[in-house]
Amino acid sequence: MSRKIAGFLVALGAFMIFEWINLGFNLADGHKTSFYVVHGILIAVNVVLAVIVGIIGWKGLRRAR
Repeated sequence: MSRKIAGFLVALGAFMIFEWINLGFNLADGHKTSFYVVHGILIAVNVVLAVIVGIIGWKGLRRAR
């Protein structure tokens, strides 16, 4: 994996974590419980995927040195 791609994966992981956490804090009140359950699951899955992508990118950066 090239350093460019590894850096991109690290940046993508960081952006995804920021974006989904931000979405979680910006959910408006007044929705049904199912709305919050679905969005909570989406946020959790995407944060886990972001961490995985970030780890892959980080390992790629360390190997490219």
